[in-house]
Formats: sequence, C-alpha cells, structure tokens
Amino acid sequence: MSKISTNESDSDRKKRTGLILKGLQKLYPDANCALHHKSPFQLLIATILSAQSTDETINKITPVLFAKHGTPKALAAAPREEIEELIHASGFFRQKAKSIQGTSQAIVDNYGGKVPETIEDLITLPGVARKTANVVMGTAFGKNEGVVVDTHVGRLATRLAMTWRSKDTKDAVKIERDLMEIVPQKHWTYLSHALIFHGRQVCAARKADCENCSLAKWCPSDGIVEIVKSKTKKNASHKKNKKRKSS
Repeated sequence: MSKISTNESDSDRKKRTGLILKGLQKLYPDANCALHHKSPFQLLIATILSAQSTDETINKITPVLFAKHGTPKALAAAPREEIEELIHASGFFRQKAKSIQGTSQAIVDNYGGKVPETIEDLITLPGVARKTANVVMGTAFGKNEGVVVDTHVGRLATRLAMTWRSKDTKDAVKIERDLMEIVPQKHWTYLSHALIFHGRQVCAARKADCENCSLAKWCPSDGIVEIVKSKTKKNASHKKNKKRKSS
C-alpha cells in the first residue's frame, strides 16, 4: 500500500501531480479526443450527444447524421422526427434532438453559422454546459480554458488525490478548480484526454488494475480500491451468514 500522506502540502501535491503528468505523457503521448469529428461544429454536436452514452456509440451515429445534415443550417432545418430517429441509439434522443437543433439554429442566428470560440458564448447554446464548452475550446480551437471533468476524470482525480475540495467523484466544479490549480494551463486539455485513456485501460471504475499501473507509486489509493471492495463483500457475507444462524 502507498505511504503517500493524504495531508501533503500544496507544494508536495504539485510535485507529485507533475510526476503523474509525466507518467501519463509516457503512457499516452498521443492522447486526444475519442469523438470522431472533422470540424468544430461536428465536435460540438458529438459532445452534446455523448452525454449518458459512450464514444463508441456516438461515433457510429454521427457519420450518418452529418452525411445528411452536416452544417448548422441543415441540421436546424431538418424534421425533428428524422433527427430523433438518427440519434435514437444515443439515449435521451428527444431532448438531445431538441438541443442540437436549438444549438444549430443559435449558431446560424447569432454567430454567422460558425461555432463561437469563447466559453462565455458556447455556454449560451442549448445543451452546452461548461464540460462541453471545455471540450470544444481545447480540442477544436486549441485553447486551454478549463479541464474537462467526465466520470473517468472525476474518478481518477479522486483516487490520485489530485482534488481536495470535492465531496465525491461527481463534484465536477470543485474537481476542475483543483486540477487547474496544480496542473500548468498548457496541459489542461491533454490531462483530460490522458486520464480518460487511463481510466478506460487501467483504472476502471469496478476493477482498478493497481498491480499493473505505472502511476501506482504516486497514488495514495494504490491497492486500497480492491481491498475496500474485498472487505465490503466479506462483511456482507458475514452478516448474511449470521442472520441465517439466528433465524
């Protein structure tokens, strides 16, 4: 088990985070957005659709969607029923169809048919919150305005103790704030992509492969994830057996 202190100083946390970042760069030098796209508009729409879905599913949907309605004007003018059918597999398809058409119309009406290039403008679009805006800003425009905190990033930031203000792995606002404090701005976009890669390949939600994780030496949770699960399962089994004996 790691001996890293959970009460480390700010400077020590920054140093450790720097080592984690170098480790990620060695593991995933080309980490990038997994959503397939050919333009900022396509990335924006794909990111809206990706909520509560998987990148793999969205990458199957968007080629067909963009082949028929590849511009903001075309997507905004398409029949709602047709859009719903095309994106049905993404889940919550009715709300998503409304959002992507509303966003497309707003881009046509307010931004001359081009995706706006500021966080402030992006979050005014239907279905676009800060996470989606960060994806577009960082990946499409190469501007590091924030850190994308999805389920993988939230989980790994917590396990790696790169966040200290958040209450849990879903506290995206505080997790992003913490990461922005300890990671140089030029690496914000890369960090999100790399943590997502690591979360999918090594540090999964249900089974973290701590034994084969090259970041384990800098991780306070090394080995703890599996130990906690094992104890929980054991305790549950003990209580169940005890109940049977008493009945």
